[in-house]
Amino acid sequence: MSFKRHIPNFVTLLNLFSGCIAVIFAVNGNFIVAAIFVFLGVFFDFFDGLLARKLNVQSPLGIQLDSLADLVTSGVVPGIIMFKLISLTIDAPDYSAYTDSWNSIFHWQGFKMSVLPLIGLFITLASAYRLAKFNIDEDQQSYFKGLPVPANTLVILSLPLILEYQNNDLMNSIIINKWFLIGLTLFSCYLLNSNIKLFALKFKNWGFKDNAVRYIFLLLSIVLLIVLHFAAIPLVIGLYIVLSLLTQSKI
Repeated sequence: MSFKRHIPNFVTLLNLFSGCIAVIFAVNGNFIVAAIFVFLGVFFDFFDGLLARKLNVQSPLGIQLDSLADLVTSGVVPGIIMFKLISLTIDAPDYSAYTDSWNSIFHWQGFKMSVLPLIGLFITLASAYRLAKFNIDEDQQSYFKGLPVPANTLVILSLPLILEYQNNDLMNSIIINKWFLIGLTLFSCYLLNSNIKLFALKFKNWGFKDNAVRYIFLLLSIVLLIVLHFAAIPLVIGLYIVLSLLTQSKI
């Protein structure tokens, strides 16, 4: 029993470990590898809770550890990525590349800083606030109040993936626009801490009647991903919100 109760926490720590690696790559501008490790972290995040329920070893420690891991993987990483994307749109200095001398980090001489990209870090702040609220809210057992941080992270991560792999001039021009990025940042901060009720992908049974909205969402999401690839991710999250709003009375 003592070993079994540590299994979900170990998976949660794998989430955190993946998030830490993603931070390193995101800071250095390697968004693709950062995205891979975030996706891996989100995968572990899904299974730690599932394992805790299946093994019947849910605990307050596990809940707190899960939120701490999510803050890094789904809070810090998307904040850094948005910071870097906004920096690119305004030709802000690359702080990670400042290497005039081995001890340059200890001096202000020649250091330049652009304030506007810091707005991207609002995502990290909003994610931390949302996770803290979730931990003390006893109502969110069968539904979410506000957009879950992993879902918001997927939207932010989709931006560099679309730029890298979709090769669409229209989508590129939209994404590489500082006002779009700032607007998306503020909108995501609102969604994270809104009072909108969103259904959870938790199946108490496999019957279609009790899970119709979940099956419809999964089916449409698969179709969108097949047709639009990475560009489908924001649409999938939008679909998730719309379906939740249409079924508010059943959530």
